[in-house]
Amino acid sequence: MAVRYEHIKTCKQTGARLGRLHTPHGIIETPIFMPVGTQATVKSLTPEDIKSTGAQVILSNTYHLYIRPGTEVIKKAGGLHKFMNWDMPILTDSGGYQVFSLGDLRRIEEEGVTFRSHLDGSKHFISPEDAIKIQNILGSDIIMAFDECTPYPADYQYAKKSMERTLRWAQRCKDAHTNTQNQALFGIVQGGMYDDLRVESAKETVKIGFPGYAIGGLSVGEPKELMYKALDAVVPHLPEDKARYLMGVGSIDALFEGVLRGIDMFDCVLQTRIARNGTAMTSSGKVVIKNAKYEMDFSPLDPECDCYTCKNFTKAYLRHLIKANEILGLRLLSSHNLHFTLKTMGNIRKAILEDRLADYKDEFFNKYRY
Repeated sequence: MAVRYEHIKTCKQTGARLGRLHTPHGIIETPIFMPVGTQATVKSLTPEDIKSTGAQVILSNTYHLYIRPGTEVIKKAGGLHKFMNWDMPILTDSGGYQVFSLGDLRRIEEEGVTFRSHLDGSKHFISPEDAIKIQNILGSDIIMAFDECTPYPADYQYAKKSMERTLRWAQRCKDAHTNTQNQALFGIVQGGMYDDLRVESAKETVKIGFPGYAIGGLSVGEPKELMYKALDAVVPHLPEDKARYLMGVGSIDALFEGVLRGIDMFDCVLQTRIARNGTAMTSSGKVVIKNAKYEMDFSPLDPECDCYTCKNFTKAYLRHLIKANEILGLRLLSSHNLHFTLKTMGNIRKAILEDRLADYKDEFFNKYRY
């Protein structure tokens, strides 16, 4: 198997789990947050920058790379790792979420999805088999099954039809995936906000058999209470000896809640997106650095942080960069937000090892304000 999950410890205080994910490009310590490099780049950051944040794996997107630069370019480059000069693990999303978010620009059928490019309107078709073929060319360590991301809200019948199609597509993806020695194909659980559909999807996806399981269709606009409810329904039906991945989730509170429910992997654009809007994540909560009160503040962004940004620059300087629309400001805040998140995940792993995750969560949120 290309990817293998190794369980290390279960926290006696909470039941959260510590593990390792063995991949062709290195070991990933879990629970882990994955920075998102949608178009073969984490916006504004070099591979060295990304590694300095503590990242162990990054996520790229099949849809965007298929549209631009195209699979032929990446194939001739020797695969995605060489193309972007990243020698650590990569996970690629199948592109299902991006395709289905195109709305009127796409048409879903049993065979696959017909859609128009968001760049130039050109017409394309992707089937489950195509999604696997594209990801085989990309050469990522972990690839995802092509699924239909059920929107929120969705009525029961639509969610059921969508979930059943995702199951059929999952089997087709598994049948099409032959590069099993170098790439691991993860299945995706769907079902909207309906517990019975989520449980059915989990059980049937496990029957198909994958080296890891993702939970999709969450963090799509629903209240977080519904997301946590869905996790409570799904996770007990996923194998303990396989990785569990909650897709598209990255807020600090949701990371804690996901880990407490047995999730191993997370990804989100939140950290870099809010950085580009001038917002930093710190030990005391979010800081909107462009606010006037920081104009003469010559203290570090977060005195408890040891990242490059916090060790070398002040709030006043960062505010100046953001107000002046300087690229360096986006880069420094993006690096900091990723470092902060990954440092927090490292502390979560340490707390699990020491059987004190509930205590660490309380300590963290006694200081962290939204």
